[in-house]
Amino acid sequence: MEEAPSIAKQSFIKLLKLHREVLVSCIKNTECVLNNLVKEEFFTNEDAELSQQHPTQTAKVRKILDLIENKGEETAEYFLHILHQASEVYTALSPWLKEIGYQPSEHVQSKSVTITDAVFQYIRKMKLDLQQDTTYVTSYAQKQDTLFEDTYTETLMELINNVNEPKGMLSCLDELFSALGVISEESETVIVTGDAGVGKSILLQKLQSLWSKGELCADVKFFFKFRCRIFNSFKEEDKISLKDLLFKYNCYPDRDVDEIFRYICQHAESVLFTLDGFDEINIDCSKKVLTARTGTILPLRIVRKKVVLKGFSKDNLLQYLKKFFKNKNYQSSVLTQLEANPHLCTLCSVPLFCWIIFKCYEHILNMPDTYQLSDYITLTDVYLLMLEVFLNRSSKVTLNRRNKSPTETFRMRRDSLMRFGKLAKEGIENRNFLFNQEQITEADISEQDLQLGFIKAAGHYDGLGNQTTYEFLHLTLQSFFTAFCLVIDDEISVKEMINFFAERDKYRIEEKGSVFALQCLGSNRNQKKDPFESTEHYQFTVLFLCGLVSKSNRDVFKHLAPAGIIQKKRLALKSYLAKEVRSHLKSLPRSQLEEYSRVQALPQFVWLMRYIFETQSEEVAKLAAKGICADYLKLTFCNACSADCSAVANILQHRKEQIALELDNNNINDYGVKELIPCFSKLTVVRLSVNQVTDDGAKVLADELTKYKIIKFLGLYRNQITDVGAQYIARVVEECSSLRTLKIGLNKLTSKGGILLAQAIQKNKAFRDIGMWGNKIGDPGAVAFAEALRHHPALYELSLAGNDISADGGKILAAALEQNNCLQIFWMTENQLNDEAAERMAVMLKVNRSLRHLW
Repeated sequence: MEEAPSIAKQSFIKLLKLHREVLVSCIKNTECVLNNLVKEEFFTNEDAELSQQHPTQTAKVRKILDLIENKGEETAEYFLHILHQASEVYTALSPWLKEIGYQPSEHVQSKSVTITDAVFQYIRKMKLDLQQDTTYVTSYAQKQDTLFEDTYTETLMELINNVNEPKGMLSCLDELFSALGVISEESETVIVTGDAGVGKSILLQKLQSLWSKGELCADVKFFFKFRCRIFNSFKEEDKISLKDLLFKYNCYPDRDVDEIFRYICQHAESVLFTLDGFDEINIDCSKKVLTARTGTILPLRIVRKKVVLKGFSKDNLLQYLKKFFKNKNYQSSVLTQLEANPHLCTLCSVPLFCWIIFKCYEHILNMPDTYQLSDYITLTDVYLLMLEVFLNRSSKVTLNRRNKSPTETFRMRRDSLMRFGKLAKEGIENRNFLFNQEQITEADISEQDLQLGFIKAAGHYDGLGNQTTYEFLHLTLQSFFTAFCLVIDDEISVKEMINFFAERDKYRIEEKGSVFALQCLGSNRNQKKDPFESTEHYQFTVLFLCGLVSKSNRDVFKHLAPAGIIQKKRLALKSYLAKEVRSHLKSLPRSQLEEYSRVQALPQFVWLMRYIFETQSEEVAKLAAKGICADYLKLTFCNACSADCSAVANILQHRKEQIALELDNNNINDYGVKELIPCFSKLTVVRLSVNQVTDDGAKVLADELTKYKIIKFLGLYRNQITDVGAQYIARVVEECSSLRTLKIGLNKLTSKGGILLAQAIQKNKAFRDIGMWGNKIGDPGAVAFAEALRHHPALYELSLAGNDISADGGKILAAALEQNNCLQIFWMTENQLNDEAAERMAVMLKVNRSLRHLW
């Protein structure tokens, strides 16, 4: 492009002549220009009609420019003002306007510019609609009482590669659209996965908010949001076009629908689709952000980037706490109660459960001292509290002044709860999570029932903007009501309850002595695919069922269902859960690992342990512990979260024998480490690599492992441990003479942490293997490790790869190895060694006779 003289030094007409070809090639819409020129009387209607008689767009633009040049400087200046003010219509000219340094004069600013372009008006309407949609967080009966931005808190977002290996954390939502971590350059699909309640829907709502405010760093003109469950409401005979799908279920254009749709199709690269709860939809060339449950698999050819949501870290939780409770006294009170109840802390790492707990706590802040959050342990406890809060809130009864017990509250609202339960059960049976008005009416759900807040209006438009469908506040709440119905409906027998789960996936169960043979973790290899394996709504239903029939909730249901029926269901569960642990593990392949018989459990086993924990039955936990027939339990890549550590410890603490526990590549974090405290007395192997463990978790490990001194292997690779945590781990190395192996690579250790660990290894004469790769211990750390290995009698393998060690550090290590006669494997790759250090290593190898592998 020819360099333009300063706009202040030449006439506007000359400027247009100089850049005529730029204008002709970049102006694709003449309607907005002509309408404003006519409105301000620079053009007559005849001028506008004359320019539109030409057959091509470029010819029309040339004619307009000819007319402007004949009209004079003022017309030319106003023409530039139109292009500047309507920048979203003429985006291609924005760089040119910036290049020529265009600034409107005071005179031309007095003349308005009306943007009449249908596409632009639609974009503006869409942004306004989406901005209004994200202003508030809707809770209870859709009462708008909480600003979205006042409570939104980011969760941990981990980037993974095509084989699901972690590749680091995303720092902000904009990085969803960056070049970081791209798997396929040809694809435009970003898939975000995570467990129920971890914040997938809220993430999309935040994207929606950013785009509507123009704050999303992505080249997107159109934003279409879909909840995939809406597609389940379509009948087979329904025929719906893409145009109807876009406009009827999103913002509907005020005019020129066909023109806008045509523009969208021609500019698919400027469209962003978000699909919450994705199944599969494929629209070529458009950007897509999909959310799906953990374990959802898409063909790699259509995936640009994969992100896993990990929930709240401790810092995220504190940030959310401060946003939720503005009063500092309330913040302190909640923190005190959470710290007194580790189980609630672990539940709070899941944003949905955290919101429920905080929402309930709003209503018990003024209760007597005997009413504490520490009374609530299981997820069922929390949902029962939420049920009570919702019911009392609707009747304007605060929990602190109530005269009715929870039992009385549920008894008085039994009919309403049963109506919700039957609707939920019918939906679960038919994989239906959206209900139309006809289904609501058939379920006898009244307007008063809707005001309780368990069901909300969904964003389903009929073309006129009327909301006509409903859904439960969250899928887990629908599962809870389904379980509630199964428990208190005395017309549902134990056998019918079994068939409810079995028949949903055309899955037959042969009753062979076990009253409750759900087979969600069955051991028979010839059985069909487990219906719970990929249907989380069923899994949560079983979870709540276990909690509701537990002895701890016996009083809650004593006036809601015959005690004999509930007792039968409880006994059936006890029998089933105890047997399934043994049968599940027996069916899995085993491998010998040194002195251990190792078994790799599957994600279904994690659910089974959750069920057992939910029963809060020590008897069931002991039976399950007895059923574990292996001495090494491997639970890697099982989607286990911190709350699951409560379930693991609940069983393992009752084992008579010691056991090895491997939990690598899950989402355990510090809360999970704390939940393992009851079973550390049994653990000889603790593997927690790739689990977001920080110094706080390291301290818990040190305090517990040094009590029992039976630990042999400690794995903490790729966590967030700093030199502070290294001090705690060094204490474990020094005090636990049984410890043989420590893997602590890819943490945040510097020379200080390296020195502490090296000094501890020097004191532990039986220590054999230390993995320090990927830290930053530098030369001071290398010197400390040189001293540690100089005369160490047992050290077999040492990795100091990628630790910023220079040639000086390398030479010191080589000198120390000349006096060592037991180290066989030594890693020094990815450091700053030179030829001089290499020569020193070569000299060492002539003296050292034990070293077999030097890398």
